[in-house]
Amino acid sequence: MIAKYHPQVNYPASSNHSQSHTEDPFKIFIIVSLAVIFLLGVCGNGLVIWMTGFKMKRTVNTTWFLSLAVADFIFCVFIPFSIVHAAYDFHWHFGLVMCKLTSFIMFLNMFISIFLLTLISIDRCVSVIFPVWSQNYRTPRMASVVVLAAWVASALLSTPSLVFRDIHSTDEKTTCYNNYRLASDQSHLSAVERHKAVSLTRFICSFVIPFIVIVICYSIIVAKVRNNRMAKSSKPFKITASIIVAFFVCWLPYHVFTIMEISHHQHNKQVLHYGMQIAYMLASANSFLNPILYVFMGKDFQQKFRLSVLSRMEKALGEDVQTSRRFSRTNSTNDKISTHI
Repeated sequence: MIAKYHPQVNYPASSNHSQSHTEDPFKIFIIVSLAVIFLLGVCGNGLVIWMTGFKMKRTVNTTWFLSLAVADFIFCVFIPFSIVHAAYDFHWHFGLVMCKLTSFIMFLNMFISIFLLTLISIDRCVSVIFPVWSQNYRTPRMASVVVLAAWVASALLSTPSLVFRDIHSTDEKTTCYNNYRLASDQSHLSAVERHKAVSLTRFICSFVIPFIVIVICYSIIVAKVRNNRMAKSSKPFKITASIIVAFFVCWLPYHVFTIMEISHHQHNKQVLHYGMQIAYMLASANSFLNPILYVFMGKDFQQKFRLSVLSRMEKALGEDVQTSRRFSRTNSTNDKISTHI
């Protein structure tokens, strides 16, 4: 949910952030961008859910993509709350429960999306390194168990929103914001420490660790592909770079401004105000970029363009064991060669 900047540990002074006519173009830009993200996200992820959930045979890949699409679809469904929030000069109309729930859904999507992208990276890496084991033990049932564990972990990591999200009302405006003061402990120092703990935990668990794992996995995949002389072009590098860059671009700004907000007294409030909105918009864009990057980049673009949308999506999502088989055959050949040597 878009949050107009305010000190995270204190009640905001709404009079300090009155909207002027000079901000209208920026507000319109945010609203239009979120509306486009909402439409593309609902349509794109809805199509993936329909294909993977009802039209295709259940495989490990379809399990990953279905769960990823469900997470992004749920997030997109809540984007209209942010659109209304921005349209009404950041006045919150929906009460305390929805204030907590919209924030919870945002972080649930953030964690589960990144965890699933990391799992997809690990799965592809394992399929390349251990193709025989992968063909024998890599099952949809195992994938479902792992996905369920990822959802539970994501929900637990998102619970701070249910605890600390609060509303503050004045005669002019109601604000939905993070209140890190507790009824049992109202001290400013404790609130600041809670703010730091929550922000750094989110940054480490939802960005640093997954990013490192994804880079390592795709580095191994690229190295393995090169060593087996299976890459006839630079395509593996382009796909890997696209995945990593998209992850970096969509989420890094959000985490940067979140960490800056911890020491908000040292930074310009206008920079944080605009920066947080743009960062939220970029993070939201990841909800419709995922189907494009993980589905439509799976095959050669020119070949896919000649196919119908449904055919190309089914072909991309159903691609489950070909890589493992190729590597299995390659490894088998290498074993024979090494035996003769």
